[in-house]
Amino acid sequence: MTIKDIAKESGYSVGTVSRVLNGVPGVSEKAKEAVMKIVDKYHFQLNSNAKLLKQQSSEGIAIIIKGAQNMLFASLLEPIQLLIEKRGYASMMFYIGEDDNEVQQAYQICLERRPLGILFLGSNKEYFKKYFHLIKVPCVLVTNSAEELMMDNLSSVCTDDKTAAKTAVEQLFSLGHTDIGVIGGNIHKSNTTYNRYIGAKEAFDEHGKEFVEGKNFIPGYFSISAGYYAMEKLLDMMPDITAVFAMADVMAIGAIRAICDRGLRVPEDISVMGFDGIDVGRYMVPRLTTIRQHREVVASKSVDILLECIEGSNQRVCEVESFHVVPGESVRAR
Repeated sequence: MTIKDIAKESGYSVGTVSRVLNGVPGVSEKAKEAVMKIVDKYHFQLNSNAKLLKQQSSEGIAIIIKGAQNMLFASLLEPIQLLIEKRGYASMMFYIGEDDNEVQQAYQICLERRPLGILFLGSNKEYFKKYFHLIKVPCVLVTNSAEELMMDNLSSVCTDDKTAAKTAVEQLFSLGHTDIGVIGGNIHKSNTTYNRYIGAKEAFDEHGKEFVEGKNFIPGYFSISAGYYAMEKLLDMMPDITAVFAMADVMAIGAIRAICDRGLRVPEDISVMGFDGIDVGRYMVPRLTTIRQHREVVASKSVDILLECIEGSNQRVCEVESFHVVPGESVRAR
């Protein structure tokens, strides 16, 4: 079986097949699925050149990061790398787009770099359901749960995103806010966003409030600029808005700038609640009120679980860590 054979059977060009196998962006999901189905059927593996194989380290841990602008992941990376090195292993980082298929990327990394294990920072469970059986090394989802996936070599360490998001929105309701907007990621491609969306919706439902995508929920990437533009849309859709829940602190930062650019004040006119508890939130004006994930615990447990699985002393583990509301200056009673 060669790339030409895969191209012939799939009906796609050799170039398209090559891009899929090498993780090059710009290929349709339909093409990716068709190619990967044949790869799975024939257990196809790319032939890496001998020089690359010789240079590979047998002590490497791959870290796949979805979204280069995600400050939460940036804050997790340093302790993760330090912990990996402290245990005598090397780390390899791979950045991909928020909408990219992290499991296909992992498959490619396994073929070319032969890592001992993989940490996923950001994930879409649908990709794992379709393709993860191709991955044979121990893996850990960091900040997302693998509990329902039931895969022997896939563990996880996460926060209860649904409950945390519901807590954030409930706090806004408890302070007298009724016209509340939400900004977040893509609920169809991000499990983190989906769980936070469900939590927020539950709070809205319990208060008899409508929660509609495109009206009081505006999706976007987890970045400052996406938060800015999502907040602009909210202000246009909800002229009477008094509070907003941002599903990531980076989005909250952009939202505050958008509010100020409209001549409004935070929190006097609009309260802003964030999520993640990244360090920059403590130094903003106003200081950000947010849901804090215990990043140090998530980082250390993720590395411990992965290395214990690699070393053969542990089985699949799925842990859920606590969270708490960090009071700041960006939220006030209505």
